[in-house]
Amino acid sequence: MRHLFSFVCLLLTLPALAQQPLPVPRNLQATFAKGTRAESGLPGPNYWQNTADYDLNVSFDPTTRRVAGTLAINYQNNSPDSLRQLWFKLYPNLYKKGAPRNRAISPEDIGEGVAISALTINGEVFDVKKLAIDATNLTVPLRRAIGARQAATVKVAYSYTLNKGSHIRTGEVEPGAAFLAYFFPRIAVYDDIDGWNKQPYTGDQEFYNDFCNFRAAITVPKNFVVWATGDLKNADQVLTKKYAQRLQDAERQDAVAFVISADDAKRRDITAPNAQNTWRFEARNVTDFVFATADHYVWQSTSLVVDPATKRRTRVDVAYNPKHKDFEEVIDFSRKTVEAMSYTFPKWPFPYAHETVFDGLDQMEYPMMVNDNPTETRKDAIELTDHEIFHTMFPFYMGINETKYGWMDEGWATIGEWLISPLIDPTIVDDYGVARYGTHAATENDAPIVTLSTQQSGVPFFLNSYPKPGMGYLYVKDLLGDELFTKALHTYIRNWNGKHPMPYDFFNSMNAGAGRNLNWFWQRWFFDDGYPDLAIATVTKTAAGYDIIVQAKGSKPVPVDLTVTFADKTTQQIHRTIGVWESGATSVTVPVATNQLVKQVTLGSTLVSDSYAKDDVWTGK
Repeated sequence: MRHLFSFVCLLLTLPALAQQPLPVPRNLQATFAKGTRAESGLPGPNYWQNTADYDLNVSFDPTTRRVAGTLAINYQNNSPDSLRQLWFKLYPNLYKKGAPRNRAISPEDIGEGVAISALTINGEVFDVKKLAIDATNLTVPLRRAIGARQAATVKVAYSYTLNKGSHIRTGEVEPGAAFLAYFFPRIAVYDDIDGWNKQPYTGDQEFYNDFCNFRAAITVPKNFVVWATGDLKNADQVLTKKYAQRLQDAERQDAVAFVISADDAKRRDITAPNAQNTWRFEARNVTDFVFATADHYVWQSTSLVVDPATKRRTRVDVAYNPKHKDFEEVIDFSRKTVEAMSYTFPKWPFPYAHETVFDGLDQMEYPMMVNDNPTETRKDAIELTDHEIFHTMFPFYMGINETKYGWMDEGWATIGEWLISPLIDPTIVDDYGVARYGTHAATENDAPIVTLSTQQSGVPFFLNSYPKPGMGYLYVKDLLGDELFTKALHTYIRNWNGKHPMPYDFFNSMNAGAGRNLNWFWQRWFFDDGYPDLAIATVTKTAAGYDIIVQAKGSKPVPVDLTVTFADKTTQQIHRTIGVWESGATSVTVPVATNQLVKQVTLGSTLVSDSYAKDDVWTGK
């Protein structure tokens, strides 16, 4: 009876353990107390975020690589705080002499950084020689504070030289082609968690920006075409009639067509015949604005309906050097990615009017733009294209703080890549990072996923940003099934699109949308140490067939995938979700009903990591 009592107590205790709340750092608990965020996963009744309208006027000389511009910012302080200073981000100062950086830069790319020639805030003129510029941060004390829920007008004139080599997300691609990101000073995020985002940009961790509206006038020499975030508002003024019409047609047709072919690019009759042309773009409610330009690239375009309810279309563009033959199919990969995102995963209408993939020297995403390098294989091109385009949802539509929480965006792009690549090419087996995690799990190179990205680099940063969260999302999808997982994910998206979710907004929204508490898994996969390791403990003959006992030697819950091979060489696939480990069990019995002799049992599958694979095969005598 004593043993029975203990067993009953254990059964009563396990569900309670499964419902334990997640550990929340004190600074994040404060958001619940302030009412800016709620434990339901919803924004709290006191949630706020700041915003701005940017009016950019910039000229770019591809020969000298000089960027010069002015900007007017109408900044809205929606916080309950009086702001006695403004923090600006000067991201091009990654290349400034003396700036701290985590990546090597060619000596010829190290320069003087951003030169600010004029700055006024609410009419107050600042002495630009006395500005407190600290690498990529600029702090400006204010004589007159910006009151709570008050606006401020900021005007800046600036210039800098774009890097020629050392292409870290931005820079000259080749003579006559460049990708310009972070090309203007911007006001840093001020939020309910950290106040000002004071984290310097050192080349590794990515970005965190407010949702803003942009109007941009970009001036480049004749023959240079510009692609950018936002909608081109003056195509008829910067493109000659033939090409403006082709672009207009592309926005209404499903077929892939050339706006600019290789022969067109040689004719040099594409842009208006002015010495300089000013291209005007507008984008609303986006977290960043970038542009790219080239005088010899081809331009393929197509469009598709992304929202069947409204018939809204998204135009998909690819601009590339015609010498790069691997880019010829990227338009198809891009279109299929936008289609899959809208109708399959995450099954949410693509949120922007266009998406442009530019042939550059990096693998980096921006709102409505992608800077992708040429690839050696078709498989690489597919996986790179869908990964970067998938970022449209995370971090941009969701406003994630990538600087601190890389897993909240890269993990989604990783699962998106795993799921969408085989839809584009069924022969693809995409296991990006899975084996690498199995090798490093629970070593000194491993840390909990929720470790801040700012506290990591190298292998730990990679594991916690890409494969580990990607597998976590995938295993929850498998547990809930496609329909319920989509409901949970859409709950998170509806709660936080256009806002700034933190990790617990995600966890709590998913729990609410699924209608079940998943904290047992979030705790073990995202917070705890440990490693994934399943083993075949025994294979026993029974009257009905066989019983296979799978043991969880590691503490990370992963799905059970068995391949059973019979005497006649036929096979049977058996799958169990992570749900078999929810109660705290350390083994699971999998029955196999058969009259045949089992010759071999193999444990594991492509997207299930295992740190010790030697005990994953059983062979019958």
